[in-house]
Amino acid sequence: MKQVEDSEILAMFAVEKTRNEAFNLLLKKYQQKIYWHIRRLVLNHDDCDDLLQEVFVKVWKNLDKFRSDSQLYTWIYRIATNESITFLNKQKQKNNTPLDEVSSELADNLVASSYFNGDKLELKLQKAILTLPEKQRIIFNMKYFDDMKYEEISEVLGTSVGALKASFHIAAKKIEAIITNDEIDY
Repeated sequence: MKQVEDSEILAMFAVEKTRNEAFNLLLKKYQQKIYWHIRRLVLNHDDCDDLLQEVFVKVWKNLDKFRSDSQLYTWIYRIATNESITFLNKQKQKNNTPLDEVSSELADNLVASSYFNGDKLELKLQKAILTLPEKQRIIFNMKYFDDMKYEEISEVLGTSVGALKASFHIAAKKIEAIITNDEIDY
């Protein structure tokens, strides 16, 4: 099946009669990508599903206000990223937990999850990623897993390309050091 262009989806969404069909096309095109973006940030499948619904409810409510200043998927990624960060901050405040303990709790959830099907090296990589500060972790995930260009990440996060490149480089070096020095138990 041919991939529908964003401009077609937006044009269809603008017409009341084709709005639902347009949104279904948008979901088919972006739901899986957004799921994995959120999942890499919050790690828990159930939390991810809840956030995914919230993200697409926001997209539905605001799509008619989308101004096409950016690409549609970077706009959706921005919503997903912000929702995920808000969720993680609420978890941190709710539990009154320092960030390093939140990362440790996320790692424990990952190990216990029946949805995690990676091998020991994948688990080690995920745990290493969890040691990164939140912004570095988000940048690393978007660049490494989502294969986004720095310009696209810049649109999503509102950060300069130069700062993103530096953050990604530092994050990659930290992860490499952790993995090669066997600093993480799995």
